[in-house]
Amino acid sequence: MTQSMDVALQAFAPALPLAVALSGGADSTALLLACAHRWPGQVLAIHVHHGLQAAADGFEQHCVALCGQLGVPLRVQRLDARPAPGQSPEDAARQARYQALTAVALQEHVLGAIQSIAIAQHADDQVETLLLALSRGAGVAGLAAMPAQWERGGLVWHRPLLQVAASDVRQWLKAQGQAWVEDPTNRDERYTRNRIRAQLLPVLEAAFPSFRETFARSAANAAQAAELLQELAEQDLLQTGQPPEIRALQMLSRARQANVLRHWLRHTHLTTPTAAQLSELLSQISACSTRGHQIRIKVGSGFVVRSGAMIDWLKA
Repeated sequence: MTQSMDVALQAFAPALPLAVALSGGADSTALLLACAHRWPGQVLAIHVHHGLQAAADGFEQHCVALCGQLGVPLRVQRLDARPAPGQSPEDAARQARYQALTAVALQEHVLGAIQSIAIAQHADDQVETLLLALSRGAGVAGLAAMPAQWERGGLVWHRPLLQVAASDVRQWLKAQGQAWVEDPTNRDERYTRNRIRAQLLPVLEAAFPSFRETFARSAANAAQAAELLQELAEQDLLQTGQPPEIRALQMLSRARQANVLRHWLRHTHLTTPTAAQLSELLSQISACSTRGHQIRIKVGSGFVVRSGAMIDWLKA
């Protein structure tokens, strides 16, 4: 069974003071309510107003009322989260939201230095993330889905409800007599996540009642495999050098070449090759046996090129 709200919240032990990302929906409303009762005077709420829909002002009004009721300081960050050309609206909103949460938390001095940020994603969100990764042919890093805790921007981030089903969150809120707001876009099945939620999760529930737990185990196994692959890539990168030497790469198996090149490109140049680009790069490295053999393969906003005995990445 998934964890109950009370069990999950009892296990949650962040460094204080704590910021809670508050959208006004059921999940974040429940998380803020629980945290404010447990750590009075040590919790700050941050609401990100995306400016993308008419209902956004209503979300903000709910957050203002809730925080006034709980005696919790609220910071509202307004931003323009419209997507760039070629970027999905969901990805644009997510990136803008994390940037806004980080900025507010690092600038906040009312409660002293904020140590942690909690966000209210739950077990159903984790299943949706895993299914999205599968639909895109993701590797183990993608199949690891969402971590329960990680560090970024000088803050420790937490997802304390990651083992709690969405229905349990709402039942808990109803038991507290607490209202929340529903985002009308959550019913818009033009968005892939909403189609998964509306069409796939009920079928999984009927066929595999424990799917949340088993999917979570698969994600945890993938996360462990991803960690091992990263350790191996770091070791191989010490041998190949940065930028990697072609001859040293050729001494590795094709799978290890792919692993170390993905790691190098992602961590050194903040770009990730597609499966087709990586396959072509591996083939070119394998065929590179003469001084005149050139390599130039588009990856992200630049090119992987041969530079003498090395390969390098150059921004276009």
